[in-house]
Amino acid sequence: MDAVEAAIVVLEDEATFDAGIGSHLNRDGRIQLDAIIMDGGTLKAGAVAAVERICNPIRLARRVLEKSEHMMLVGAGAERFAAENGVALCSPEELVTDGERAAWRRCLEDSHAAEHHVGHDQGTVGAVALDQHGHLVAGTSTGGTCCKFPGRVGDSPLIGCGCYADSEAGGVSCTGHGEGIMKIVMAKMATDLLHDQRVLVSHRKKRGPLSLAQAVADACVRKLALRAHTTGGLILLDREGRPAVAFNTPRMAFGYVEADSSFCIAP
Repeated sequence: MDAVEAAIVVLEDEATFDAGIGSHLNRDGRIQLDAIIMDGGTLKAGAVAAVERICNPIRLARRVLEKSEHMMLVGAGAERFAAENGVALCSPEELVTDGERAAWRRCLEDSHAAEHHVGHDQGTVGAVALDQHGHLVAGTSTGGTCCKFPGRVGDSPLIGCGCYADSEAGGVSCTGHGEGIMKIVMAKMATDLLHDQRVLVSHRKKRGPLSLAQAVADACVRKLALRAHTTGGLILLDREGRPAVAFNTPRMAFGYVEADSSFCIAP
């Protein structure tokens, strides 16, 4: 839990990504953030959506998991919960970068276009971790889509869509077009398929042996393209800690720790 939270906090604090500081602005020129963290042992999750005064929504999501009888809180209610449970509130302007404000203005003056955003392709962030005792946790955090309608919530904070963890199967964090990911409930699909060896009947030719984890990741992104007709990706750890990554976007940044403690970083 600590590792997933810490990893996502680093990414939320990095303005390059569409999470936390530097997130895309909605149609009204405001940032509304979503996040979730899930415990694979208990299947309990904490999620927040459409928060505007939280620098690190993953911290608030964890507080919901640990301190609330509910699984998801949104908007002003989530911010009230934060204030009552020791999570600091910030000014909404603290989350806005000059670059994203300028991109939002260009969208208003012209029309919404990805090329208005420097780093627009660096989107939602997430992490999955497994400890030596088999404790599995996954988390996801996002600022959502550029110029979204106020109050729009995508896949990221929804259990089973943008994130899922089950210590009997694996943990998943997703990124991409949220409405498409929600259609196929991609994170839960991935963990369910980790029990199904038939997925090893690969849908594409690959060199060398294909792990079940990688076959599952590939199958989910293939389903996203064929049934939801959109793009996205996911990171995955199975219950043994074997990693897998798949995406049908031009690129997706990722990294993981090998069994020998070395780091594998996406080229």
